[in-house]
Amino acid sequence: MVDQNKIVFFDTTLRDGEQSPGCTMHHDEKLRMAHQLTDLGVDILEAGFAIASHGDFESVRAIASEIRGPRIASLARCKREDIEAAARATEPADRSRIHIFLSTSDLHLAAKLQITREQALDQIAEMVAFARTLVDDIEFSPEDATRTNPDFLVKVCEVAIQAGATTLNLPDTVGYCVPQDYADMFRMVRERVPGIENIVLSAHCHDDLGLAVANTIAAIDAGVRQVECAINGIGERAGNAALEEIAAVLTVRHDRFPFQHNIVMNQIFATSQMLSQCISFGAAPNKAIVGANAFAHAAGIHQHGVMVNPLTYEIMTPESVGVPKNSLVLGKHSGRRALEHRFVELGHTLSKEQLNEVYARFTELADRKKTIYDQDLLGLLQPDRAAVTVS
Repeated sequence: MVDQNKIVFFDTTLRDGEQSPGCTMHHDEKLRMAHQLTDLGVDILEAGFAIASHGDFESVRAIASEIRGPRIASLARCKREDIEAAARATEPADRSRIHIFLSTSDLHLAAKLQITREQALDQIAEMVAFARTLVDDIEFSPEDATRTNPDFLVKVCEVAIQAGATTLNLPDTVGYCVPQDYADMFRMVRERVPGIENIVLSAHCHDDLGLAVANTIAAIDAGVRQVECAINGIGERAGNAALEEIAAVLTVRHDRFPFQHNIVMNQIFATSQMLSQCISFGAAPNKAIVGANAFAHAAGIHQHGVMVNPLTYEIMTPESVGVPKNSLVLGKHSGRRALEHRFVELGHTLSKEQLNEVYARFTELADRKKTIYDQDLLGLLQPDRAAVTVS
């Protein structure tokens, strides 16, 4: 029975995320991230692609052996050897899943697989049924679902369900959809596929047009109850839907999306930071939720408002996602209130006249210097020391 009141988080940081350039992780890093993702509260942890290499197989098996809590999944092509490898790798887990995929768009069938639609249906039926003899939890993904002929997609879903799939994931593999298109596809299969009411529908979106999270949220509106995502939005090409953004939408806009989920929100920042340590880059400064600027304020009007009441410019507290605190960044756009506030923090209470004098020197310096340090501010208190080196 599908719980319509809960959104299940399927994390693919260690599989789709790790497949992207600059994101490769070695065995110990994957295991460390798996423990942190467990602390974060993900429901399904896609640990890797077992058939891809001996190292990936061993990482999946180690995670399946050590991690308790999330269901452990391994990806597999629609091939017997892939499915057998996924089953062996995830066998030590308390709860395991085999995630099978096969391309279904005419473009992929002709150019990549060189098979007909009928051959694809036969392969899906045979391999999903085989996988079901090994484990009870089977997810099937028709790769490039959003560019698949709608009538054929309906048939694919029917065949996968009849063969024993328990979750159907309809991925926007190349990030082609806009939200309305993606939602309409799910509504269409829900109306036309027999037995789909007993199946968990899943969304897996890529960010090629910058719409991965928006498409995922639209899919939830259309009845999807599993979301596939990655920390910091890492993944093939432009990345996957960002787990932290989806979770924040569901939390901040609970009025609009009244669903339960298991994500431990105050673990988000720690998880993001750990991933940044494991791979070759961190989140962009302007990245929602976890970027360095997500809770930083530079404009004077904003700084004033946040000092009076943070809700004026923050729709969630930094602490709610594990960020220690917000920050007021002093620069040429800052106002007197922010400057006065920083001087108080540094142990200097200024009169109104002193503040006006120092503020005049501060704005002159800020026009010449991109980064203002505390020692620069202290130098402004003494005009003869205020000639600070510009960098």
